[in-house]
Amino acid sequence: MLAARTGAAGSQTAEEHTKLRKQSGLSIGGKDKSPKKAPENGKDSSLSPSGQSQLRARQLALVREVEMNWYLKLYELSGEHTSAGASGVPHRNLGKSGLRVSCLGLGTWVTFGGQISDEVAERLMTIAYESGVNLFDTAEVYAAGKAEVILGSIIKKKGWRRSSLVITTKLYWGGKAETERGLSRKHIIEEIVRAMTHVINQGMAMYWGTSRWSAMEIMEAYSVARQFNMIPPVCEQAEYHLFQREKVEVQLPELYHKIGVGAMTWSPLACGIISGKYGNGVPESSRASLKCYQWLKERIVSEEGRKQQNKLKDLSPIAERLGCTLPQLAVAWCLRNEGVSSVLLGSSTPEQLIENLGAIQVLPKMTSHVVNEIDNILRNKPYSKKDYRS
Repeated sequence: MLAARTGAAGSQTAEEHTKLRKQSGLSIGGKDKSPKKAPENGKDSSLSPSGQSQLRARQLALVREVEMNWYLKLYELSGEHTSAGASGVPHRNLGKSGLRVSCLGLGTWVTFGGQISDEVAERLMTIAYESGVNLFDTAEVYAAGKAEVILGSIIKKKGWRRSSLVITTKLYWGGKAETERGLSRKHIIEEIVRAMTHVINQGMAMYWGTSRWSAMEIMEAYSVARQFNMIPPVCEQAEYHLFQREKVEVQLPELYHKIGVGAMTWSPLACGIISGKYGNGVPESSRASLKCYQWLKERIVSEEGRKQQNKLKDLSPIAERLGCTLPQLAVAWCLRNEGVSSVLLGSSTPEQLIENLGAIQVLPKMTSHVVNEIDNILRNKPYSKKDYRS
């Protein structure tokens, strides 16, 4: 899948990561439980609208399971041939498209081709794949193109079927020459919507989305696509975590319900701030200690950064009560949002990845009571005229 980034050149300090993330085109190349028996009239007056929606979702999941079992039996295949076979990571539709993606994906920003070795990258991808993750995210700008190369090399080496994977990459910040970056025809063939439609029609990608676009820009792209009989975007990549909520909770839900654009979110641990490693300053081996991440260090030691660390300390008892770590609580908190199709994880060690994947076990414990507890501590819930969440 291709993601197009928008962008103006950022500074080399606090806005550095914004420049790297803001892009305009996204390229996308376990068993559900059976529903309870419904009344004979097909309706249950005791169910709330959200309950009826959940019931329909379970019924659809059952239909998919029956169809898959029929297919496997017909072609004498086992469950291991399915992308979700024997996996602990559930899959969701990407927005309202038919593409099924793991609700947790593995990102390559900073890590692949930079912070970690190729051997560690392979271990991370293997752990993710064997856990049921089918979504892997990269971009042409990550490590000056090395991240894409490493990702492809590992897939080839492991012999994983390309059809079982969803690979997303992003365009905008490419080479150093003027003709090697941006969204011009020479770089991605043509104007954004027309270019993405061409890329998909040529079989180079199956879907396209956006990264760091405003809701107005996404709606404009959708309108242009419909007006000229072209292909609209299916998702937006957006930053989303305990301290960054406005866009995903207020702007994107309306797009999801109106035009089916889903959210693929990144940085669930706020570049490591929520991991707890910065509670007593900036460790020498951390990302914030690197020269090119001075902006992150400044954010951590700022007054707002200290307030965030205090809030994280207040959240720790909730995590302990639920039997999880603070990072697992933070990732599960992101997943509990119905408009989020997938949360991209960025891990530099196998231990971190395994811990973050454990958030799946915490998700069922994210009751409305727990969410309200978290909101009362954070005190940053954005105001929305319409509440699209169940």
